[in-house]
Amino acid sequence: MSQQLTPEYLINLGQQFGTPLYVYHAEKIREQYQRLTTAFQGSNTVFFYACKALTNINILKYVCGLGANVDCSSINEVRLALHAGFPKERILYTSNGIAFDEIAEAKDLGVIINIDSLSNLEKFGNKYGHSYPVGIRLRPNIMAGGNLKISTGHDKSKFGIPVDQADQILQLVDKYNLHIADLHIHTGSEIKDVDVFVKGIEILFDLIPKFKELKFIDLGGGFKVPYKEGDAETNISLLAKTVADAFANHPNPGGRPLQVWFEPGKFLVSECGYFITKVNVLKDTAAATFVSVDSGFNHLIRPMFYDAYHRIENISNPNGTPKRYSVVGNICETDTFAWDRTINEVREGDYLVFYNAGAYGFEMSSNFNSRYKPAEVLVSGGQAHLIRRRDRFEDLLRNQIEL
Repeated sequence: MSQQLTPEYLINLGQQFGTPLYVYHAEKIREQYQRLTTAFQGSNTVFFYACKALTNINILKYVCGLGANVDCSSINEVRLALHAGFPKERILYTSNGIAFDEIAEAKDLGVIINIDSLSNLEKFGNKYGHSYPVGIRLRPNIMAGGNLKISTGHDKSKFGIPVDQADQILQLVDKYNLHIADLHIHTGSEIKDVDVFVKGIEILFDLIPKFKELKFIDLGGGFKVPYKEGDAETNISLLAKTVADAFANHPNPGGRPLQVWFEPGKFLVSECGYFITKVNVLKDTAAATFVSVDSGFNHLIRPMFYDAYHRIENISNPNGTPKRYSVVGNICETDTFAWDRTINEVREGDYLVFYNAGAYGFEMSSNFNSRYKPAEVLVSGGQAHLIRRRDRFEDLLRNQIEL
């Protein structure tokens, strides 16, 4: 198991690179990837890093070096993956409600494509017919995930083609002689019950015999990672056994063994991330003692967007008396990171670290209030490397055109 970066080390990084600061521990990413490959050892399973979680080019290069494939949600993520060195055959692009020209560009780049609408599936068939294999993203009508905003497989979700439109899919396959290489489902994020994946597999087993050139089954991602002490997480070993058992009991009627794909994003990078902030102001009120840090939801939106919990620690006063605080940001909106949280006594100038900050932290950041985006640092082999500099004033003006 990799060791966490120590509070003393994180303070030194905050002093060296300034705050707020995102720090990523490379060896933790490697450890998480090895957990997956070890659990599924001996099975025909491939992992695609869902890079929407964190797309810094250095993270992509590192993940590529581990041997993982990459899952992209936009054509620009595809371009980043190619730039990072992923071969085109290791890049999966799953479209979501986009214009067909983006799918056409993905085809020209030679990557694997999943299509999520009947409209784009027909356009693809009309233009390419059987000449280029393609996958179909299905909506399994399963409710799963830790929050409705990150549940993507239920019957009111925009994602994928509903499974009850299978007949229409098959009509298009026949009409254009489409080469369907994979079927894809993704039910949501923060899934701790492996039975959710089994339900998805069972839905796919009804469809598998109808696609004669099928090679892959894509079960998406959404593995649960622990944010609190004692938090439940996806049992990866149990998942591996459950998936293996399901396919052993339902062999492909066509006789071809099907490769299974998963798309872990948060699972690979969440725990590698630390978000270091500095305390600006303490404000005592009748309702709460507010700790205002030098950041806001412009840098870490998850607590406000998803009601997400991040463990927060005062790393510069580890022996301080525990007290109750509300940790808030410095932007002109309500941006409460933690309400009535027990933290070791906080003083102005202290360093607070937010744990599990690797996924959807910097990636969802913005320049709201015309504040700068923070720097990013990658710690690998005990060495700290600046992998994105902090914004400067000219960055706020970079794409504006003054009249």
